[in-house]
Amino acid sequence: METKLFQNPNSEQELNEAAAILRDGGLLGIPTETVYGLGANALNETAVKNIFIAKGRPQDNPLIVHIPDASWLPRCAASVPDAAYRLAERFWPGPLTIILPRHPSIPLQTTGGLETVGIRCPNHPVTRELIRRSGVPIAAPSGNTSGKPSPTTAQHMLADMDGKIDGIFDGGASAVGVESTIIDLTVTPPRLLRPGGLPLESLREVLGEVAVDRAVTEKLAEGERPRAPGMKYRHYAPKAPVTVVTGSPKASAAYIAANAPEGAGVLCFKEYLALFSDRITQSLGSENDQGEQARRVFDALRRFDQTPVTEIFAQCPDPTGLGLAVSNRLKKAAGFHVVEVAE
Repeated sequence: METKLFQNPNSEQELNEAAAILRDGGLLGIPTETVYGLGANALNETAVKNIFIAKGRPQDNPLIVHIPDASWLPRCAASVPDAAYRLAERFWPGPLTIILPRHPSIPLQTTGGLETVGIRCPNHPVTRELIRRSGVPIAAPSGNTSGKPSPTTAQHMLADMDGKIDGIFDGGASAVGVESTIIDLTVTPPRLLRPGGLPLESLREVLGEVAVDRAVTEKLAEGERPRAPGMKYRHYAPKAPVTVVTGSPKASAAYIAANAPEGAGVLCFKEYLALFSDRITQSLGSENDQGEQARRVFDALRRFDQTPVTEIFAQCPDPTGLGLAVSNRLKKAAGFHVVEVAE
């Protein structure tokens, strides 16, 4: 299969051709503000199965359904509470996925066998236009080979999916850099299933109490079914094994400097790069800029795959704001192999 790269969002021909791929059951890489997604018609079971095949993704790992605006919610959810509309009004389009009861039109293949469905409206004009033109909701997990770091550019996605899918629409680098926040509104109180591009603190401003699922900070038990993408399996991982070091930036940097063996690479805040001048390093950005950390984390992990490092030691951001999402992604990449450093 030849994978076509679409690069002109102002071209009616390219937009129509790309939308036809989605409508007719093909697979298309789509740009979003979080990461690039591997999109297919969410109502077409065969198309959805092909997502799992292209990614090598476990069949019980649910997919998120993308819509162009909140008016499509009743097409995908059997019931829509007022809280969903309040969240949509405040945060859509944007990096928020809302878990609701599944509409019968959404196949169980799409939801990983669950009677709930994750729905979001992406904040990228190209993808919203592609959904409108296709006329169907689009199921789209991140567009990487399952388990690898998520793609934040079309070239990242092409590296994983060239020859496996029909096309990729290049919409530029992802502005957020980590996947969407997932909130489950089918339980009381609402529950955070995955931290992402919308901070937990923002959800609490609208909803009040929000519980945090334990899968955010620890591995699910063997045989436990994931209720949202990214909960169960080792995710976001480069080829080399990762060790995450928590604690203050100064303390975690000192620990890595003292304990990382020869051949290990270091992912650190830019303020500490000079400490590791004799090693292969990647910058996570400034210790004080969580947005930069989110935009850099997946690209940095992918860059290590082009180096001979035997393992990776990573500094971990403070788990507040966007730092919770970056911390979660690093710990998932490490399979929760974490060293906690005291001050």
